[in-house]
Amino acid sequence: MSTPAPLPVNPPAGRPAPDVDAPRRVLTVPILMYHYISVPPPDADKYRVDLSVSPDMFDQQLAYLAENGFSTVSLYALLEHLSIGAPLPPRPVVLTFDDGYRDNYENAFPLLKKYGFIGTFFVVSDFINAGRPEYMTWDMVREMAEAGMSIESHSRTHPDLRGRSFQFLVWEILGPIEAITHHTGRRPHFFCYPAGKYDRDVIAVLESVETWAAVTTNPGRRQTLDTAMTWPRVRVHGGGSLRDFARLVN
Repeated sequence: MSTPAPLPVNPPAGRPAPDVDAPRRVLTVPILMYHYISVPPPDADKYRVDLSVSPDMFDQQLAYLAENGFSTVSLYALLEHLSIGAPLPPRPVVLTFDDGYRDNYENAFPLLKKYGFIGTFFVVSDFINAGRPEYMTWDMVREMAEAGMSIESHSRTHPDLRGRSFQFLVWEILGPIEAITHHTGRRPHFFCYPAGKYDRDVIAVLESVETWAAVTTNPGRRQTLDTAMTWPRVRVHGGGSLRDFARLVN
């Protein structure tokens, strides 16, 4: 079973400068995409059902990873490998969780700790600020960060960012960076596009505020430094079997 590699207490000193081999490096690593880690309510629509992995199934999935020699890594580790060839453990996999639902803290976090795994949690800062009960609190977020989880940005209010003004994009993108840094002491450098939607202007603003990479909802597992602002992911659907999950990661 792998051991978590906590993020440093202080924010990273800076993005690793790419070496001469960086343009040729290609990674094929599954970046798994989760949302809810809970059983959907009886009146849930098809979208909520599809986005929900039960705690029991999530436990089985983590057990499968542990038993089959997978190691969870952060997006920082992927970027460092692509930039300067930093080594990755055998069979690396990235676990990402979108939106910052409370069940990520109540259900996912204890199971990650059980297996010594780490995850990346993309939070919507104003949902937390508003105290919405279905989302985590800043105290929960801070506890997870201190335990080695990566806390990254999923925007301020989760809008479609395409076709927006520069001022709107700065408001949506810079605010969560400041909030996460304030509450965790760690400056986030990764972004998850709300609903996976983006355009050239969104990427330009992200890069201007030192966002090192961003993930989409586009399917795939091939990552390069040139495509760092549009890395694909592998969606974990609710209701899938353990055999389905094994196909996703192998």
